[in-house]
Amino acid sequence: MLHSSSRTAAILAGLLLALIGTWVETTDLGPVKVLRDRLEYLTYDLRLNLTLPESPPANDSLLILDIDEQSLQQEGRWPWPRRRLAELVDTLREAGAAVVAFDLVMSEPERSLAENLRALLGKQPENLTDPQYERLMTLARAEDGDRQLTGALAGMDTVLGYVLHTARSGNSGALPAPAPLVGETGKLFAAPELPTHTANLPVLQQAAGNGGFITVMPDADGVIRRVPLLAKHDNQLYASLALETARVYLFADRIGLATARVGTGRVVEYLSLSRNQRIRTDAGGQVLVPYRGPAGSFDYLSAARLLNGDFDPGRIENRIVLVGATALALADVKPTPVQNVYPGVEIHASILAGLLEGDFPYQPDWASGANVFIIIGVGSLLALLLPFLGPVWILLISALVLSGFIAGNFWLWIEHRLALATTTPTLAIAAIMLFNLSYGFFGETRRRRQLKGMFGQYVPPQLVEEMSRNPGQYHAEGESREMSVLFADIRNFTSISESLGAGELKELLNRFFTPMTETIFNHRGTIDKYVGDMIMAFWGAPVSDPQHAGHAIQGALEMLAAADRLREQFLAEGLPEINIGIGINSGVMNVGDMGSEYRRAYTVLGDAVNLASRLEGVTKYYGVRLVVGERTRELAPGFVYRTLDRVRVKGKQQGVTVYEPLCPQTGQTPAMNAWLQRHDAALTAFWNQDWDAAGHGFHELAAERPGDRLYTLYLERIEQLRRRQLPPDWDGVFERREK
Repeated sequence: MLHSSSRTAAILAGLLLALIGTWVETTDLGPVKVLRDRLEYLTYDLRLNLTLPESPPANDSLLILDIDEQSLQQEGRWPWPRRRLAELVDTLREAGAAVVAFDLVMSEPERSLAENLRALLGKQPENLTDPQYERLMTLARAEDGDRQLTGALAGMDTVLGYVLHTARSGNSGALPAPAPLVGETGKLFAAPELPTHTANLPVLQQAAGNGGFITVMPDADGVIRRVPLLAKHDNQLYASLALETARVYLFADRIGLATARVGTGRVVEYLSLSRNQRIRTDAGGQVLVPYRGPAGSFDYLSAARLLNGDFDPGRIENRIVLVGATALALADVKPTPVQNVYPGVEIHASILAGLLEGDFPYQPDWASGANVFIIIGVGSLLALLLPFLGPVWILLISALVLSGFIAGNFWLWIEHRLALATTTPTLAIAAIMLFNLSYGFFGETRRRRQLKGMFGQYVPPQLVEEMSRNPGQYHAEGESREMSVLFADIRNFTSISESLGAGELKELLNRFFTPMTETIFNHRGTIDKYVGDMIMAFWGAPVSDPQHAGHAIQGALEMLAAADRLREQFLAEGLPEINIGIGINSGVMNVGDMGSEYRRAYTVLGDAVNLASRLEGVTKYYGVRLVVGERTRELAPGFVYRTLDRVRVKGKQQGVTVYEPLCPQTGQTPAMNAWLQRHDAALTAFWNQDWDAAGHGFHELAAERPGDRLYTLYLERIEQLRRRQLPPDWDGVFERREK
């Protein structure tokens, strides 16, 4: 999570990324548009292939008559004699085909047998009479392939394919009549304009009557994803082979055309072949190809088997027969989203099936606007939200948003056949997510270094690591909070320092401070400072610690144990004996980075801090090594305490009760419990001014614990108090004048 200033910068950067995404979605700048479209092609292909059925659905209305490798081996190389094609058409008519459509162009006339005879004979042979020669030529003309094919085409509903293109070569062949459209076609500027045609022989086109262009227009990457149903040629609109074949099959006299005005021109909204049908197209009358699967998704019949009579007429009856080639030698294969090498005839079959079934993917005109709305809306929401979250939540929220967007996109595709773009919104969302992750990572790394630089000398490494997980919560600004503070001092340090040289004293202090600091760190304490032989530490900042008092006491007890081990080592090495006193107090204090513009330190201030220093000072007076204040005892009930005194330290008006922590409660023994009960009884008698009972109790305790200075102090104090006239409000508080 970021600081407020960093968060603002992250929000602005996220909003900028959303605006950049909007620009990428709408710009026509060449390189950007090319990259955007290429990425969108990839996502479109991926979505299409992921949603294709395992088994393509059958289409009972359509059969592909395939000029395949077997057919070429049987009939010879292409083009076949026209009489053979005439036999093919006649066979289809006899089998009951409803419509025969050719994904082929027959633009060149076939040389007739009569022409071949004339060329062979040169002139009428002398051995043939005129009647004989004319009869021979009549028989030859009867074998004219173009004439035979013309008769076959005229005998049933047929649709011939032709090519519209932009090549500079001249036109060839005859076009059919323009598409029989009903609707406003004037200034239909969005339809593709193809000025040149390569069409069929006039006699063949006239015999068939119907025709449709077989031109397909690949996307920028060369893949066929969409095909035009209408194309403009010589200021007229012509229908595609699939559209014209569907019109003939459905007995539609006209093709309905719905357009919309855009500026001074018109664009296509949809086409229709019946009153209840709407074929949604783009502005230029193009449709996305409704691929059903890989090659072979339709019913195929080899042309060789048809010509040999090796087929079931039931496969042909009342169906559209689309004649096309899959033989590799004829090179009618195209790259498609479902397969790199895909029969061109099956592309037309897919369009034709879509027209008959009314099922087309559709990319609406408002798709780009919807993407702009998604990028701005979702992108702005993420830009405003993510800077407030940690890395895990950034990933989770972004993943949910992306998953929701992609799932919604797939749902619209599957349920409503809407082909909405996914690339730019996905990239925009991902960019905002990655930016916040990286910005947060680098910002967190920077803040970790700052935290380590700010607190590394004072705070345990494990606490620095804990702080770095959420660095925004920690700072060096001043604040007030309840904490515990510890002062530890070496007793008789002046005499120790006088007995050692400077180097020896330095080494001794380093050996002393190291285990003391380690112990404080092990119990989540923060080192405030070292002053001479004194250590000051506190608990509860910069990392909040509800157990600060307990951790401070536990740390102090282990510091005393560590000091005992050091004392034995030092004595064994001939060094001075060391003993320490520790004072701990808890309360509200000020903590923060304090000092001057020349030198600052992260420290604590306040009355509670001063009292802790005074408590450390009274340890020697009471003959104990650890003294804590009332609030510390209250906050850490898990220890065994001996009540020491009610004392008013120097600089304080209010008396406080001070305690000596002995051990954790788990370490209390019955003997210790009995001792403390007798101790408390003697102390209570003292505060009640029952000097006899108090003196008796302290005498017994002093006899049992001859080295315990506390009981000697109380016995001396009783003798002094017996001789004094105490005020009525005397509360047993002892006033400590020394620090």
